[in-house]
Amino acid sequence: MPILCKPSVSVPEHIITMEDTLAFAREAHAGKPQLPLALRLIENTGVRKRHLVQPIEKTLRHPGFQERNRIYEIESKKRCPEVIEKALENAGLVATDIDAIIYVSCTGFMMPSLTAWLINEMGFRYDTRQLPIAQLGCAAGGAAINRAHDFCVAHPESNVLIVSCELCSLCYQPDADDVGSLLSDGLFGDAVAAAVVRGSGGAGVLLERNASYLIPNTEDWISYSVRDTGFHFQLDRRVPGTMEPIAPVLGDLATLHGWDIGDLDFYIIHAGGPRILDDLAKFLNVDRTVFRHSWSTLTEYGNIASAVVFDALRRQFDEAERLSAGSTGVIAGFGPGITAEMVLGSWVPAAPQHVEAKPAVRSVPRQLSGSMVGTA
Repeated sequence: MPILCKPSVSVPEHIITMEDTLAFAREAHAGKPQLPLALRLIENTGVRKRHLVQPIEKTLRHPGFQERNRIYEIESKKRCPEVIEKALENAGLVATDIDAIIYVSCTGFMMPSLTAWLINEMGFRYDTRQLPIAQLGCAAGGAAINRAHDFCVAHPESNVLIVSCELCSLCYQPDADDVGSLLSDGLFGDAVAAAVVRGSGGAGVLLERNASYLIPNTEDWISYSVRDTGFHFQLDRRVPGTMEPIAPVLGDLATLHGWDIGDLDFYIIHAGGPRILDDLAKFLNVDRTVFRHSWSTLTEYGNIASAVVFDALRRQFDEAERLSAGSTGVIAGFGPGITAEMVLGSWVPAAPQHVEAKPAVRSVPRQLSGSMVGTA
């Protein structure tokens, strides 16, 4: 069965703290009646800092949609290769071992997708399948894992590379001052992540059963309004309450698999915000600390959209000694629709290493190297 190997995650070098965010919001939106509520909501997110692809002075200016999309293309090409190389190394594979690339991003647009550029620049085979996912937002991380799972089941022995590139700061709209927009300005951060699903071999999460679920009649609760100035994120205040209908779906999925959703060994959950995590813990009847990796991602990086599940999973790998072979867990991402993408899996530990491993990948092309922090 397919195994999801250790992800690689990188965050940009420019940092904005919670204190910085509050100060900029007070200055940019002074006198707006909704500002006091927005400031309280931002403080309650628990986000200590976020990472941005540009200095905050540039982030706060809007050079136009065309220029922002140009920056997205430049930054994604600069930042993705190193993260991909590390993910391949984590999986013990090289580029030519990959049979499909799933690229997820909702913060910029390219056609052809970045997948074509990656194939040409990084030595992937020319018959590598390409699957870009652009419109599932934060749920796309879970969806990418599920589509990789499906691909490997349909094509045994295949390997799938997943790449998540979310440069949320490029969607900042200076003139948007509704509460949802202001909250989003203090919640979202930038990150790039990659992971490999191996059709056989490897160590990590053995993917066993996946599912998708859409809460009826909620498609306008999380959405983009596409205007001359680009993507305008729209967030309905009812979104935090969506975990009540999602929790039974997760429970039913586990029951179908013979598991108890409240008695798993690890939980990798999209950190959309503190209310999401707290509510899900309540409705699953689990202690909120089982989501510790999601909480850590939220605190240190903010909501990094589809990359959240990969960063939370990376943190789980970093404490792999707490899991034994066969430990059970769930990975779940939530996003527009309102859509939930869920997968159940069990832990496969790494085999003891008796010989020194050969280098698995070639180096990143010199012209692609960039200044990045937080790569793991």
